[in-house]
Amino acid sequence: MAQTHGDPGTGPAPRWLVALVRPELPTLAAEIITEIKRAVPEYGRATDGPYVQALRIGVERALSHFVDSLADPSTPRDRHDETYRRLGRFEAMEGRTLSSLQTAYRIGAQIAWRRVMKVAAERNLPAPVMGRLADELFSYINELASLSLEGYVTARPDEEQQDHRRRLLHSLLREPAPSAQTVANLARLAGWAVPDEVTLVALPTGPQPSPHTLHRDLLVDLSGDAPHLLVPGGVDAGRLRMLTSGWPERRLAVGLTVPTVKAAESLRWARRALAVARTGALGDDRVIDSGEHLVTLWLLSDQTVVDHLTRRLLGEVTELGGGQPERYLETLYAWLTTRGTGVELAERLNIHPQTVRYRMRRLEEVLGDRLGDPDSRFAMEVVLRATRLLKGVRETGHDDHGDG
Repeated sequence: MAQTHGDPGTGPAPRWLVALVRPELPTLAAEIITEIKRAVPEYGRATDGPYVQALRIGVERALSHFVDSLADPSTPRDRHDETYRRLGRFEAMEGRTLSSLQTAYRIGAQIAWRRVMKVAAERNLPAPVMGRLADELFSYINELASLSLEGYVTARPDEEQQDHRRRLLHSLLREPAPSAQTVANLARLAGWAVPDEVTLVALPTGPQPSPHTLHRDLLVDLSGDAPHLLVPGGVDAGRLRMLTSGWPERRLAVGLTVPTVKAAESLRWARRALAVARTGALGDDRVIDSGEHLVTLWLLSDQTVVDHLTRRLLGEVTELGGGQPERYLETLYAWLTTRGTGVELAERLNIHPQTVRYRMRRLEEVLGDRLGDPDSRFAMEVVLRATRLLKGVRETGHDDHGDG
């Protein structure tokens, strides 16, 4: 049997109507969020992060305030209105149009109305009540869209400055470096103070944090397949905390701190370190400091050169051991790095001293005077260090260390 309902009017909605609608909000919010994430790529790209957080807050507050306003049209709006202006500003700061947000609003309205129709059918609500709910709902959605547009428009000047900052970053990374006057002009437009030194950071690909969640003085390019950012000066503890919180559970690499005119050099070191880190050659640290791995990065900088030097300096050794020279190379490396006695080398290699003496005699036969020449010893040690690193790299299947 239908419930008895008074005139829906234009004042506060009847208490029974609010009581019917309010229990639907938690599941309705979840349904709206799920559908928006499915239909709008920008909001569905990650399970968490700024996009999803903004979506969740926006949907939950919209539904709650809508029902509060039904019960009491004088419900305060200041905090509510600012939430949806902020969503518009967020879209502007992300460099997007409002189309994604407008689509989200439309989806929310459609799903909310579908739920209202379901409740109406179950409760046999009369047409006048349904008409009022429809008017209230779609008017409310239009208000949200208008508030977001207002926030979007006010944020555009900030977005223009972000564009200037991206152009400045690209200019600083060009080689040869731009003139000081060019940098000064671009920096003025970007509202950025040119430092004496900078540090570049190579970032992982995939979902990125919103630029406005990062330190204000950074120059950032999170687009493409090689995202990166520029830090004025060095990377201190505060910067490290920002990096680890902005890219949780992911690896990134910090380049060398260099004069600003050599920014491209810092980025090369950072990208090199990030690429090599993927092979496991630089340990397990989430934030890789390229300055702590310069020797390794240098030794792995050109595998072709390493292969050539190996053939030139150690070609005869590679013929020992019946085509399996690894044991001789291991013994030679131990001797070059320690200059130990036969007994000491045997302990280090966990073999019998007589085996060490035999191997050293064979090495002396094929290498001759090179074992007594300091320059040759240094070159052989460098090559052996590099080949040991490369062996680990090749075993992982990562032998491409390009800057990408």
